[in-house]
Formats: sequence, C-alpha cells, structure tokens
Amino acid sequence: MSGHEHHISSDKLLLGVGGALLLLTIVTVGVHYLALPSPWSIIVAMIVAVFKGTLVALFFMNLYWDEKFNLMILISAFVFLALLVLLTLIDTLFREIPVPSF
Repeated sequence: MSGHEHHISSDKLLLGVGGALLLLTIVTVGVHYLALPSPWSIIVAMIVAVFKGTLVALFFMNLYWDEKFNLMILISAFVFLALLVLLTLIDTLFREIPVPSF
C-alpha cells in the first residue's frame, strides 16, 4: 500500500454538488429559451456542460482528493480528444466541394 487514505464524501457535499448539477441543467435548458444569436446559445450551453462535467469528475469520481496524476491523465485524454476533433474539423471545413460524377 502506498499509504494513501481513502476519502469518504459527506452527504452534505454530495447533495450540494447534485443540487448544483440540477441548477446548471435548468440553466442549460433556459439558454434555449433566451433566443440568443446562433453560435452563442451553443457556446453558453457547452460552457455550462463543461462545468457540469468538471463537477462530476472532481467530486463524484473523487479526483479532487485523489492523486494529481489521475487528474493529469483525465485532462490529457480530453486534450487529445479536442485535438482529434480539431484536426478533423480542419480537414472537413477546408475541402473543396467535389464535382458529382455522372
């Protein structure tokens, strides 16, 4: 054993995080009804979704109290996922429109 103590989260903390997630879900749905301009509604909804995912990873997956190496692995996985999506978008957005063959 490495001498690493296990953390047991309190009910108050878990219910608080669950309440924050419920509130942020209501905010995400509310963004739809604000009728923001085209890209802004998606941008705001994605920012709220990233914040909700961060709360889940930190408190429900216990990464806040775990070794920082595990958090680094999670963050690097998301960085590589973003890189993959970015490279795919660069490839597909700048293609010439193919001429249909007959």
